[in-house]
Amino acid sequence: MTAPLPVEHGRQSPRAAAQKRPRVGVVKFASCDGCQLTLLDLEDELLAVAEKVDIVEFAEATSRRSGGPFDVLFVEGSISAPEQVDEIIKLRAVSKMLVTIGACATAGGIQAIRNWFDHEEIRHAVYADPRYVESLATSKPVADYVAVDAELRGCPISPAQLKEFLTALVTGRRPQLLDEAVCLECKRRNVVCVAVARGIPCLGPVTRTGCGAICPAYGRGCYGCFGPRESANTTSLAAWFADGRNATEVSRLFSGFTAWSEPFKKIIDANGGPPRLAAPSETPDA
Repeated sequence: MTAPLPVEHGRQSPRAAAQKRPRVGVVKFASCDGCQLTLLDLEDELLAVAEKVDIVEFAEATSRRSGGPFDVLFVEGSISAPEQVDEIIKLRAVSKMLVTIGACATAGGIQAIRNWFDHEEIRHAVYADPRYVESLATSKPVADYVAVDAELRGCPISPAQLKEFLTALVTGRRPQLLDEAVCLECKRRNVVCVAVARGIPCLGPVTRTGCGAICPAYGRGCYGCFGPRESANTTSLAAWFADGRNATEVSRLFSGFTAWSEPFKKIIDANGGPPRLAAPSETPDA
């Protein structure tokens, strides 16, 4: 029979408390590491987080390694190679909760733009000798291969949303991640609408907030880094963009970090796919 956990002065001992800390892992696939760095950039809060969870796998931060099991596994990056398919299936099997972080893991990332083009053409353009590189014909989000319990969007993810998620995790409550348009953040920050005031195309009306409306605050249109919000009316926004712009220009506006997300993808498909870069011989003289 297992001995009961020791209690000191009416509360659990440090050893007993340590055994109850959630086992947390952080792994990556095809990505730039920016979302993992957001976790490390929590600075003062990171020490408090480390006291509440047991980080057993995080190659970016520690040499401590683990193949599971995990109470919570944070996954960065899209699935872009055959071995990554096998790995994510194995990780899902040993994880109670799997959380995708960042535009790559949740929507395929900027690299998913290659999904519209010939795989071999892309390989030969990128690698000097592609014979030694195994890759899939597509770069897709993790949810296309395994069940995902939660997601943190963005390129990179929002430190505020990450802290909210971690706080909810250790306190046992539901995280409060708002599904609002970037436009509402502009209103809260008293940012003048770049679309209305200056005619700049902006994905803010169809993009979920989380970035703090950084681009509009600096006079730029939103690039859609946090992906489409629920019930995003991309068809209506694309029709507004099309007034004075051709199909290639409309497609380019949606062909960003979350281009492979369905609401954006349907607009890109309807406008002939993402624009191709001109070959050197096709580039007009300066």
